[in-house]
Amino acid sequence: MNDTHDHAPPASGDPRRHQIGILLFDGVEELDAVGPWEVLSAWTQQHPDDGWDAFCLSPDGRPVRSAKTLVLGAHHSIDDAPALDLLVHPGGPGTRPMLRDERHLDWVRRQRATVPLMTSVCTGSLVYAAAGLLVGRRATTHWASLNLLSELDPTVVTDVSSRFVDDGDLVTSAGVSAGIDMALHLVARLAGVERAREVRREIQYNPLPPI
Repeated sequence: MNDTHDHAPPASGDPRRHQIGILLFDGVEELDAVGPWEVLSAWTQQHPDDGWDAFCLSPDGRPVRSAKTLVLGAHHSIDDAPALDLLVHPGGPGTRPMLRDERHLDWVRRQRATVPLMTSVCTGSLVYAAAGLLVGRRATTHWASLNLLSELDPTVVTDVSSRFVDDGDLVTSAGVSAGIDMALHLVARLAGVERAREVRREIQYNPLPPI
C-alpha cells in the first residue's frame, strides 16, 4: 500500500515523548537504516513539538560494521534504550544468522508484545517471519527474498509489487531505498501528510528514473 546539518543526539528521557528506535547490527544494509534515519531524524529534530524522538540502538551499544563496511554508531544498547513506540528493523546480510538466532528472535517477540508499531526494511521482514510475527499478515521484502519470505511462513500474504505494505501495527517495506518511502509514510501516518511533505522537501527527496 503506497500512500503517500548536524544535529546533537536526541534527548529521550521525557516520558511524554514517543520513541522511535532503529536497530543496527553487524551486516546491516547501510541504506536500510540510514534512509529511514534521515527521514525520521529530519522530522523529529526539525519538528520537536510533534512529540517524537528517534535514536539508533545496537545489541551492545557499540558501533556496527555494516554490509558494505561502513561503521555506524548507536545511541543506546538494546538493554538501556528507552521503551519504544516504533521499531525499525532493517535488513541486510546480517539478518541471515538472525533467522536461527533464538536470542534475537525472542527479543523481537518481546518487542511485539510491548511496541505499538513494528516496521521493517528489506529482509528485516524475514526476521519478523522467523519470529512468528507475520502469520496471516500482509508483508513485503526485497524482491530477491520474496520466495524465502513465503518459505519461512507460507501464511504471509506477500505483496510483490508495493514499495511498502501498511498492515496496521506492522509495516514492512521492499528493499533498501524503499525504506525512505516507508519512513515518509510513517511521518504522514503519525504527524499528517503536510508534515511528511515538509520533511520530503527538507531532505530534497524527489526521485526520477535514472534512464
